[in-house]
Parts: sequence; structure tokens; C-alpha cells
Amino acid sequence: MVKDIDLLAIGHTAHDYIIRVPSFPKANFSSPITDMKTFNGGAAANVACVGANLGLKTALVSAVGGDFKKTEYYEHIENLGINSDSLIIVPGEKTPTAFVLTDDNSDQISYFYWGAAKEFAESKVPSIAIKNAEAVHLATGDPEFNWKCSEEAKNEDILISFDPGQDLGMYDTKKLKEVIENATILFGNHHEIERIMDSLETDLNGLRELGPKIIVKTCGANGSEIYSSEDKIKIDAIDVNVVDPTGAGDSYRAGFLSRFLNGESLEESAKFASAVSSFIIEHQGCQTNIPSFDDAFERMNEFY
Repeated sequence: MVKDIDLLAIGHTAHDYIIRVPSFPKANFSSPITDMKTFNGGAAANVACVGANLGLKTALVSAVGGDFKKTEYYEHIENLGINSDSLIIVPGEKTPTAFVLTDDNSDQISYFYWGAAKEFAESKVPSIAIKNAEAVHLATGDPEFNWKCSEEAKNEDILISFDPGQDLGMYDTKKLKEVIENATILFGNHHEIERIMDSLETDLNGLRELGPKIIVKTCGANGSEIYSSEDKIKIDAIDVNVVDPTGAGDSYRAGFLSRFLNGESLEESAKFASAVSSFIIEHQGCQTNIPSFDDAFERMNEFY
């Protein structure tokens, strides 16, 4: 079967409020907001948009508000050529909205309004979209829906990457283990990988024995680490002026998958991913400064 889609991203599409504060207040105190802007976001949409700009044929499954197709965001998705046939449109509901607060130490706290995304729980698995994809990326979203999608993709022998992200706390131990068992690649930042290992009471080797052949751990300014049967690969981060770290992880995943799905090595895929994410963090917003393939490739070669 000839497949039309390289990568199907499943999970949130959201409007992002990116907020800067000097420091996070304690309970019952306040902190001044030094800057606030609205951007396109949502982990699945970020991966689909960045991937599309890098040359992948991407598709998106998200639950969005009834008016979403009238928004600039939908127009942006269409202009990138992303297949949106499987969007779950929820009349009378708002598209999910994220409020991401970053302090002067570049630490973050997020608040997320699910809105239309509550519909995931009652939605059917997008079987046609999954069967038409070479790979499926499970991003932040409903744990039960992600698990059902992972079951479908595994039955079709499709590569599955899984990144629970900041929704990790929504997974009980059983559901987290079940999705990880179906995954080919597990993505997470260093905090999330530690939490996953603690939750499943295992180490990195034990995690890989559960299912994922590859574990990719991103470590912010300390770069990234890739664990596989070929041992550990350490990739330095590219030193740029960091304006906003929001979206760095999603763009890294899109960059990594764009090369890995084209047959590149783990090391080459990770270096390219690092180059892609270095563009994102130079500007505010997850999709404001998406590089072209050529721009990311050139920066990768200059640095590494």
C-alpha cells in the first residue's frame, strides 16, 4: 500500500499565551507579568507544522473548537499542506488554550484549558489516517485515546513515537506502561524520563525492554542523549541566544523524525533535531521561527 502521509501527529492543537514573569509567586501572592503574547501551539500541531516545513508530508488529529476552521491558525495549517481531514470539530466548545509562564531562570509552569479536547475521550480511533501513515507521533493528549491509537498503529506495524510531555501526570501507571510497550521511540525531557522510570520502577535498560527501541532524552542547554542497542549517544546543544524555550521539545521531535524516517542514523537525526530547535528558541512562540530544511541543515553542519 502506497501511503500518502509520512507522519501523523495525534494530540493537542492549542492557542498559546506565552507569559514572562520575573519569578513564580507563592500561593496567595502575585507576580507582575512583564510580557504576554498569543501564538499558535499545541504539541501535536507543533510537530505537524515543523515537520511539514522541513519537507515531511504530515497529518494532524486534534480536537478543536467549532470555529477553528475560521481562524488564522487553520489557514496556517492549510498553507503548510498539512492533512486536516481527521480533525475532531466540537461545536460550542473552544479550542484548547495553554497559558505558559516562564521566569527569569527559564523555568516554566503551564496551565491548560482542555475545552474541545475533552472530546478525545469519546472519539473513535482515526483508523484510516493511521493506516495511511508511515509513522504516528503521540503527543500531549488524552491517555486513553493515545493508547487506543497506539494499539491500532502497532497492529498495522507502524512506527510509533510517544511523548507524553506535560500531560505525563494524567497517565496512571498501567496506561503509561501500555502505551510505552507499543512505542518504537520514547521522547521526553530529563525531568519526564526520570518521572517515567520512577513511576514504572525501572531504569533506562528496563524501559527499553518494555518496548521502545530508542529513548531520546532532551536536556535543555545540556543537549540531548539517545539510548538504543547501539549504546548512548550524546549530542551538544547549539549555542544561540535563547529568547523563549517554549516549543523547543516539539521542534526537536519533528526534526529528529524528519531525518530518522528518511533513513538517517540516530546521531545524524539528533544533530539535525538540535539545529531545528535552536531556531525555535531564538523567538517567542512554538511556530514563529520554524526553519526550512536547508537552513537547519546548514546550521547543523556549521556547528557539528
